[in-house]
Amino acid sequence: MSQRKGARKISDIPDEVVNLLQKGQLQTVNLTEWLAVDHIVLLQTVFNELGMQQQESEPILQRLNESNEKKTMKIIPAIAAEWLNLMALKSEEESSRIYDTLSTHLSDSVRCWAAYIIGLGQGVSLEKKLISISPFAADSHFGVREIAWMALRESISKELKKSIAILIAWVSDEDANIRRFAIESTRPQGVWAKHITELKENPDLGRSLLEIVKSDPAKYVQDSVGNWLNDVSKTNPDWVLQICDEWLVTSDTIETKRIVIRAKRSISKKN
Repeated sequence: MSQRKGARKISDIPDEVVNLLQKGQLQTVNLTEWLAVDHIVLLQTVFNELGMQQQESEPILQRLNESNEKKTMKIIPAIAAEWLNLMALKSEEESSRIYDTLSTHLSDSVRCWAAYIIGLGQGVSLEKKLISISPFAADSHFGVREIAWMALRESISKELKKSIAILIAWVSDEDANIRRFAIESTRPQGVWAKHITELKENPDLGRSLLEIVKSDPAKYVQDSVGNWLNDVSKTNPDWVLQICDEWLVTSDTIETKRIVIRAKRSISKKN
């Protein structure tokens, strides 16, 4: 079961797989499955696992059912916000028990909630949020890794220069997932995320991060660097062309050449 390739259409996902996903007893294996998870049904399962009282869980489930936040990218932060409100009413010990359960859960969807709990936390420093999000940035599951950077996107945007200064260490990490987080979380106009106007207007602010991974051995990181530059090419093409030309001279590697091709793809379509 865990070695399945995953269906291409939601309607083609076997009932057995859907059932196990909703029970939190199986991880999703592709985007189709990831988007097919009914998070409210899964939440009810997790409430039961944690031994939550009905008077606590029912109002939360009702609010979520009545809301318009049914799409995956909306329901995940909505559920995380409910967990934060609930944990604020609990003792420190109980709150820790809940968070530990969520953050280490077998279900990748549940771990996504935990990542967003970090991102939505109020009164928590950027440094502490980044430390807390690092296990999710390094998670073995693609969905959790995506949610990790999305969860911190707003915090990073609000303190951009400080974030870049901290993330300099991340782009030198031995874990490719951590290096990729540093780039993906600062993409000027990434997919499924608000644009960072400051970087669109002055992309040189992010150059210190990019330079370290301009010849990264991991394709996962290369793609992210190429996408970062491609983002900028839509508003600042001359800057991207200059960077690419410089890199091809100073870093004559297959990895850099691959990044440059990806970085210039939007520019190439125009020419």
